[in-house]
Amino acid sequence: MKFIPHAYQSYCINRLLVDEALGLFLDMGLGKTVITLTGINDLKYNRFAISKVLVIAPKKVAEATWAKEAAKWDHLKMLRVTAVLGSQAKRIRALNTPADIYVINRENVQWLVDYYRNSWPFDMVVVDEFSSFKNHQAKRFKSLSWVRKHITRFVGLTGTPAPNGLLDLWAQVFLLDGGQRLGTKISHFRERYFEPDQRDRDHIFSYAPKPGADDVIRQLIGDICVSMKAEDYLELPDIIYNTVPVVLDSKANTAYEKLEREMLLEIDETTIDAGSAAVLTNKLLQLCNGAVYDENREIVEIHHCKLEAFLELIEGLNGQPVLVFYNFQHDLLRIKKALEKSKLKIRELKGPQDETDWNDRKIDILLAHPASCAYGLNLQKGGNHVIWFGLNWSLELYQQANKRLHRQGQTEKVIIHHLVVEGGVDEDVITALEDKGSTQDSLMNALKARIKKVSENGA
Repeated sequence: MKFIPHAYQSYCINRLLVDEALGLFLDMGLGKTVITLTGINDLKYNRFAISKVLVIAPKKVAEATWAKEAAKWDHLKMLRVTAVLGSQAKRIRALNTPADIYVINRENVQWLVDYYRNSWPFDMVVVDEFSSFKNHQAKRFKSLSWVRKHITRFVGLTGTPAPNGLLDLWAQVFLLDGGQRLGTKISHFRERYFEPDQRDRDHIFSYAPKPGADDVIRQLIGDICVSMKAEDYLELPDIIYNTVPVVLDSKANTAYEKLEREMLLEIDETTIDAGSAAVLTNKLLQLCNGAVYDENREIVEIHHCKLEAFLELIEGLNGQPVLVFYNFQHDLLRIKKALEKSKLKIRELKGPQDETDWNDRKIDILLAHPASCAYGLNLQKGGNHVIWFGLNWSLELYQQANKRLHRQGQTEKVIIHHLVVEGGVDEDVITALEDKGSTQDSLMNALKARIKKVSENGA
């Protein structure tokens, strides 16, 4: 695919080429990954300014997103991307594999620093979801700070750099500039720009910015960050689609392939009808999401891969309200269970009061089935992010559900995130929805293609 950058993307790419340290504070779904990869490609193969790049990312993002994005675009075909994941032996083997970009999950940053110490080989480091380094006391922050002197170019990517307030900025900006702008110690930063907020006689529980501190801090970091207020210059389409690839672990992948093979080979390709096609693909869609119903309608849980990707996506949104569409009832139950310990305000869409509370910004995560809110509901005032946890074949339901946020009165760009299992029937559904063709024709053609593939593989 040919990459034709938007004006704001061209600006960001140029900043990556010029600036040795840069915070790209753009909202999720606006192309931070392709922007960064384009900059890396130019720096590596046109300017010879870097040799080895490390990308630090959430685990599910590290598994698939960066490699898939590099493979997607024609101009990035030369880039070799290797994931440094799994057991220690696998990680070491990956580090010894020739590549341009090495992608590691943030939980292994401390291990990586201990592994290399003063022989740190990465002259460029990119931190995806930079706000996960906002805690100056975390081991990952301390480890990365220790090797910062060995890093020539540093890039931080996030849509929400200060999810809990401006104090969150200090650690991130320190990794960018070593303390030049906001000071070398967080205590000094806090004393200069903040004052105690909630406290008792002995303890201070929170801090509030001093009058005018917000503007001063933004001016201090304005030259090294693009941009705290993206809407000032971005020329964007009013709806953006973002695919989040999900990689099944080996156990889940084996279960998926077994179910697909056994179910598809039970039927004759020439006699398949739409009814049986829907049953078959629905079962595969269930497994993509992580669980299936048995013959007694009992829930059999298979894996947590998509749930993990979902939780990472929620974390990346840093408290921004999100409308989540699920496909099966067991999706809803498992999502709610996964969010039990979250401090976010979670609600299932059941009636008018839920609609009102969402639009009044009293709900962080609104869970809904697309069939229950495809028509009539106005949810545009409550947020601008949609997550499709589980997809379905109905183009009409898909488009109408998205229109709950993307409608008159929406003041922000609507971003639609799809969680898509790589190699699974999820990909068939998203292709069909993008093609906007007949639901039944798309379902039948996709299923026949899968039957042919399974048969040719000698199953």
